Amino acid sequence: MSADPAARQPREKEFVLSERDFNKIRTLVKDKTGINLSEGKRDMVYSRLSRRLRQLNYDSFKDYLQNLQTDEVEIGNFINAITTNLTSFFRENHHFEYLAKTVIPSLLKSNADTGRIRIWSAGCSTGEEPYSIAMTVLDAIPDISRWDVKILATDLDTNVVAHAKAGVYAIDRVKDLPANIKRKYFRKERGENVDTVRIAENVKQLITFKQLNLMHDWPMSGPFDLIFCRNVVIYFDKPTQRILFDRYADLLRPDGHINLGHSESLFKVSDRFKLLGNTMYQRIK
Repeated sequence: MSADPAARQPREKEFVLSERDFNKIRTLVKDKTGINLSEGKRDMVYSRLSRRLRQLNYDSFKDYLQNLQTDEVEIGNFINAITTNLTSFFRENHHFEYLAKTVIPSLLKSNADTGRIRIWSAGCSTGEEPYSIAMTVLDAIPDISRWDVKILATDLDTNVVAHAKAGVYAIDRVKDLPANIKRKYFRKERGENVDTVRIAENVKQLITFKQLNLMHDWPMSGPFDLIFCRNVVIYFDKPTQRILFDRYADLLRPDGHINLGHSESLFKVSDRFKLLGNTMYQRIK
């Protein structure tokens, strides 16, 4: 018996995302965040924004986009819906190994007079990256109370910044971490929250979380010893990347380091850094 032909038809979508509306979305995202959405992101855009249409009882993308022209609050929700946040503790672990074995020992010598260490997690998402940095620093500097260590963690998405600042995670998020890391730096919740863990206070105290749009002014003055900017610039076009990495270089100390994501590179983007290997760079001018 042959299958019902109707069952093989693609399911009709709830909303129509016209070429004109999609291009308006792409332009708005570019203007507000600097992110370039390719044609291949159409399904992702539809999936994420259709949730907003349902929540706000809109019948069409056209009406929703019309509202965005005057609703600053919804612009924030729009940006949060579009931006991608995918992370885990100690993701791309070679960066943290290099931080512990090479960067921190070097800083303990070069910064001995000031006792100052500054690190920026640019694109911190839900906090796993800056917390991993803080844990690495704590392990690498036994007498950390003698040092002025501060980690700045920023992200465009206000929702994930709030999540990160709270420092509470589902227990599944830490199940694969080494036992000594879990014992030292995580606290199991109790009662109704038994399936969650909380970041230890000595880890949280090293970090300041802030919302920041990389396309806008940067209030911090630096200099930073190290910047993590991983899986962020992949969404920007080359001219925007060049501007960003020039700004990063200006905020780094003359021999400071910057780490990128596994699919990112400074090749033909900036001549102010040299490649150390494994998406790790050092400022040279």
